[in-house]
Amino acid sequence: MEEKLLLNIETPDDLKKLDKQQLEQVCYELRQFIIEELSQNPGHLGSSLGVVELSVALHYVFSTPEDRLVWDVGHQAYAHKILTGRRKYFSTNRKFKGLSGFPSPKESEYDAFGVGHSSTSISAALGMSVASNLKGEENRQVVAIIGDGSMTGGLAFEGLNNASINPNNLLIILNDNGIAIDPISSGISRYLTNIHTSTAYNKLRYNVYQCLKRLHLITEEQKNRIIRFTNSLKGKKITKNNIFEGLNIRYFGPIDGHDVKMLVDTLEKIKDFKGPKVLHCITVKGKGYKSAEEAATLWHAPGVFNKETGERVNVKKQDAPPLFQEVFGHTLLELAQQNEKIVGITPAMMSGCSMNIMRNVLPRRVFDVGIAEGHAVTFSAGLSKEGLLPFCNIYSSFMQRAYDNVIHDVALQKLNVVLCLDRAGIVGQDGATHQGEFDLAYFRCIPNLIIASPFDESELRNLMFTAQLPNQGPFVIRYPRGTGVLKNWKTPMKELPIGKGRCVKEGSEVAVISIGPIGNVALQAIESLGEDAEKVALYDLRFLKPLDEELLLEIGNKYRQIVTIEDGVLKGGMGSALLEFMSDNGLQVQVKRLGIPDVFVEHGMPFELYEMLGIDSNGIAKTLKTILKNNN
Repeated sequence: MEEKLLLNIETPDDLKKLDKQQLEQVCYELRQFIIEELSQNPGHLGSSLGVVELSVALHYVFSTPEDRLVWDVGHQAYAHKILTGRRKYFSTNRKFKGLSGFPSPKESEYDAFGVGHSSTSISAALGMSVASNLKGEENRQVVAIIGDGSMTGGLAFEGLNNASINPNNLLIILNDNGIAIDPISSGISRYLTNIHTSTAYNKLRYNVYQCLKRLHLITEEQKNRIIRFTNSLKGKKITKNNIFEGLNIRYFGPIDGHDVKMLVDTLEKIKDFKGPKVLHCITVKGKGYKSAEEAATLWHAPGVFNKETGERVNVKKQDAPPLFQEVFGHTLLELAQQNEKIVGITPAMMSGCSMNIMRNVLPRRVFDVGIAEGHAVTFSAGLSKEGLLPFCNIYSSFMQRAYDNVIHDVALQKLNVVLCLDRAGIVGQDGATHQGEFDLAYFRCIPNLIIASPFDESELRNLMFTAQLPNQGPFVIRYPRGTGVLKNWKTPMKELPIGKGRCVKEGSEVAVISIGPIGNVALQAIESLGEDAEKVALYDLRFLKPLDEELLLEIGNKYRQIVTIEDGVLKGGMGSALLEFMSDNGLQVQVKRLGIPDVFVEHGMPFELYEMLGIDSNGIAKTLKTILKNNN
């Protein structure tokens, strides 16, 4: 395979100029290009390799961007990006000011819909298909490509349900690889494993319908009645009833998702079929790269690796502090071994949040509920109602999807549920869809919640210990992605008084108030001031709710100038809470708030984003220098 076809493909129009027989070569080159690029510039490898043939076939058959491709779990879309004019710039993928790691309409007209969270494609694509019908654009094709565990999300089923009753010509591609980040263990995954429907049967049924329609012997309403009747007959002949056919959504497959010629032939045959339809494709996550095929979880996003040997380059230093996620996982197991009421719940982030540490030892007490954050919270509420103590770990940006569940099912009933918000604050290269910037603001207004964030790993352990004590009620603990500051983190745990902060460093002129690990950055900034460092005090608030009113009254009476620092949005966050408190208590102080402004933060390395936002050590020091200078 010497010919370099990929180098001549700038748009899908270039792809269409090729003969069908050349598409295998394109797939080979595309797969090698992705492996080469991601070996040096980390990204989502396994998912991207699994949809190479599917991406080529879709752009070969459909007329994009006029036809709409809506990707689910956007990290499947690397091949799509490379085929749509971004190959030359792909080395900037997930880099600051470079390409986004997910489809983004701001980046390309070929990205039909912005995606980053899962299970959205069917609903969004259905809306586009219905809109096209209403606007008289009947020739426009709309395709939803859903996979990587997204069918475990409830929104996907809501979309399917609605697709079955609204006039549309939506095509749903079910990319079935049996895995999200970790292997999927769910009813839907077992169902997809067992499902089988004859493609010959589908073709025969369609041909009969077309014949009857031409003879004016059948109407659309009569067709639907016949479909329901034939589905019931077919259900008696197959082991598993077909959920899609049961919803009057035509089902085709399953077919080999790595046979590009078969994919093209199948898509060409079914793309003009009227009404909603599903094409079930069986794929292998990490296809074409042995290491990724054999260990899909590790190679979901492997970091830098040697493409020849498959050796992953461990960029974490041997003597570096542990990840907050590791501390959480080990501490949860430690607590669970002492408290038999503790159970763990995660929505498809078992290894990501390190709950696999507890699962390996106490498997019956750990539950991976799939990509279903709302269910994870309400399931936890049910466990709590019967006397267990759930530690429900959900990434901050994904917790947004379970907001009503927290209010209605946990907070309102004041249930003992520990909500652990992983990846809180700036996350980095996954960008705007994944930054955990809103949780302090969106949870602060909910009654009955305790909201806390640890200064370091030791404090995380103490907060987890405190949260599992009897009758604490709903307890939120938020912490960031990545390493902490303590090498010797496994300290004895102790109870922390609820709603009490602490003074980390005394000072004479200015008080800095922080919450969470960003307090360590604030401490570095203060220490960099030289002789002026003695003028700046640092307080670790610890709890956003309830506030330490006694401590805040002390600070408000002692200092005329306060700087608040938070790894979260300024609107409605910790700084806003302190402004409200100072105003309500008649304290005449000047408050300078540092945090995330009213923007969606783009992708980039965390240090680049903190610098851009002015909340890195240098940015904080600059603010403090200006305040101290103005005081003189």
